[in-house]
Amino acid sequence: MLGRWHSTRSRRFPLKHGANVARLTLPYPVPWGAGVPPGQKHGQDGRAPSSAPVNLFASHHARLKRSLNKPSGAWGGQRSSVRRIAVRALICAFGLGFLGILPCSGATSPRPLVVEVDLDGAIQSITARYVANGIHYANELHANAVLLELNTPGGLEDSMRQIIEAIVASRAPVITYVSPSGARAASAGFFILMAGDVAVMAPGTNAGAAHPVVIGGIHVGKTMEKKIENDAAAYMRAIAQKRGRNVQLAQAAVLQSASYTYQEALDDHLIDAVASSPEQIFQEFNGKTIQRFNGTTTVLHLEGARIQRYSMSGFSRFLSWLADPNIAFILGALGVLGLYVEFTHPGFVLPGVAGAIAVVLALFGFHLLPINYAGVILILLALAMFVMEANFTTHGILALGGIAAMVVGSMILINSPWPGTHIHLSTSLSVTLPLAIITIFLMRLAWAAKLQKSITGVDGLTGAVGVARTDLTPMGQVLVQGELWRARGLGNIPSGTRVRVREVEGLTLIVEPIENTR
Repeated sequence: MLGRWHSTRSRRFPLKHGANVARLTLPYPVPWGAGVPPGQKHGQDGRAPSSAPVNLFASHHARLKRSLNKPSGAWGGQRSSVRRIAVRALICAFGLGFLGILPCSGATSPRPLVVEVDLDGAIQSITARYVANGIHYANELHANAVLLELNTPGGLEDSMRQIIEAIVASRAPVITYVSPSGARAASAGFFILMAGDVAVMAPGTNAGAAHPVVIGGIHVGKTMEKKIENDAAAYMRAIAQKRGRNVQLAQAAVLQSASYTYQEALDDHLIDAVASSPEQIFQEFNGKTIQRFNGTTTVLHLEGARIQRYSMSGFSRFLSWLADPNIAFILGALGVLGLYVEFTHPGFVLPGVAGAIAVVLALFGFHLLPINYAGVILILLALAMFVMEANFTTHGILALGGIAAMVVGSMILINSPWPGTHIHLSTSLSVTLPLAIITIFLMRLAWAAKLQKSITGVDGLTGAVGVARTDLTPMGQVLVQGELWRARGLGNIPSGTRVRVREVEGLTLIVEPIENTR
């Protein structure tokens, strides 16, 4: 009975002849004495303990060995069983090998990802939207960090606050990095540098001079200026205190326009490190724990990080290009010139359409910039002088005055304390001189055409000279400009007399003899 039960169970375990014997722990009953190690005690019911290691393959091997010694007729029944055992052994070996491979493939973790965002130039609405979108893009990719590279003279307060709000709300830590060497993070850029989870500067850089300035030529008064200063100082204190940086020196950059070199900022605990490259930043801060703006802590995993740059879209680059005061000034001058050509020479269409588009684009660019209205008035005065020069003989005095007014107006047009945000003198001269010449030339042509007598229609007939074909007593016919007209003479005029047209009444000419005219 036990032998039959053992025989039935034995076929469920694969075995290859001559293979190594495996030891298994089985939770169900096995035959008495089947693979029990020497000295192992059995239960009272004749069963092995449920956790006892059982050598069942040994019994299989012995059974297979006995079957091989049987006559050939007995081997036929065992051959199919051996085949099934071999197939199952191969499947089991393949499965175990596959499972052994999986841990190896999963052991290699992917490289950390850092999204790089470049803030280069003045801070305005276009660049603020670009930085905020870059931080949002890094969060969508579940990046390990955001590297915000700064090289800015400053910018608008609203745009600065928009960038800082994006930094504070970012899930991924934001590393603010003043780079490359020679770059700066001045004015609003200093606020952004202080707002980073990790603040780093490259050698040869500087930051600070964050005193608020009222732009646009508006005088707000001492009280309002003090309010603006105190508000900016409180904002800086809140950022520096939350980031664990030197609050007093950070506030001094706002109230006293203090500026710091990279080494001074590091020694005074305004920044966290000085690094020559992003890779050096990753190596220094890898594995370090930082405190986020909301009070939580996170560990930076930056070893061997790959950098993915977030580039500004083509449309955003175009809008940022329009915000260049030199580009906006050139577009404005070309737009005014195109509209002037269309008004003085109607019918061309193209100059008017192109001019209108250029003026709108220039207005958009100037909308992003602080405009000094004194400069606008000087430019309009210059255009008026160009027009008057064409209408009056002033021997070039009005033209020179217009050129001077436009050059000075363009130089003071942008009222900004940021370096690099003014119209260059070369740009002003290269636009003003051609604009003055073209405007005066076209205006002279238009004025001459206006003074020239018309040669067609009623105006063309008035004053024309003809010959009386019949006696005018006082009605008759005259030949004027190769055409016969019904005419009425001022008095009796004999045929063949040369006459001059005095006026036109419908289709009748009122004529008089030339001898009577003066």
